[in-house]
Amino acid sequence: MNTAKRLRRTTEGGYARGDETRQRIIEAAVELFGEHGFDGASTRDIATRAGVNAPALQYYFENKEGVYRACIEELADTAWKNFAPSVERAQTVLRENADTATLIDAFIGIQEAMADSAFAKANKPGRRMFFAREQAGYEPESATKILTCKIREPLNEVSAALVARISGRAADDPVTLIRIFSLHGQLVIFHVAHRSTLSLLGWKSIDPEKAEMIKSTIRAQTRTLLETWSRERDDAQAAGAEKARKQR
Repeated sequence: MNTAKRLRRTTEGGYARGDETRQRIIEAAVELFGEHGFDGASTRDIATRAGVNAPALQYYFENKEGVYRACIEELADTAWKNFAPSVERAQTVLRENADTATLIDAFIGIQEAMADSAFAKANKPGRRMFFAREQAGYEPESATKILTCKIREPLNEVSAALVARISGRAADDPVTLIRIFSLHGQLVIFHVAHRSTLSLLGWKSIDPEKAEMIKSTIRAQTRTLLETWSRERDDAQAAGAEKARKQR
């Protein structure tokens, strides 16, 4: 697989022009890949929408897969900027052996960042469909590898560590992993099933007020589940301690 080329610039003024052209191509490609999928979007259509000639795509990206990879890289980098503060906060509370309430708040903080990212894409149909197609497994595997490395692995790792600490199970316990997947899935469904969401709720769009309604509902559900698992952990530990006491 060829990776996206670095810009070939010869003058100082060429930096700005080259960056602008490259960015315009990426933005056009994201929209077209979202609308038509990787196979359905042609390099000619991408060039036309970007307002450049077709050879410009080869100049900057070599081929269509190079364009696609550049789109994924940029979207992943942008998403990580949104997630990084909440992930770093979660890592800190884990290192400090924070109490359960703080661990729960840290997990919900990650969900908040995910929600903000998802609802921002909701108003950009091309980007929303771009990710929906990748989630469904219809696009090049290179996309999944990049997103897994840059976004999903660090998010899943810290989420599993938080739920493990809250519930008393191991981070790699299948139950822990199913739990984090289902908790985050509460948000994903509103992203990938956008049309069904609007139809069910009778909405024309998800504006900031409606997004906050969804977020607050999911926030409450998540907190209830995490607090329940925490109580189950405490009950199990108490039962174990009582059993050990009686055996002495």
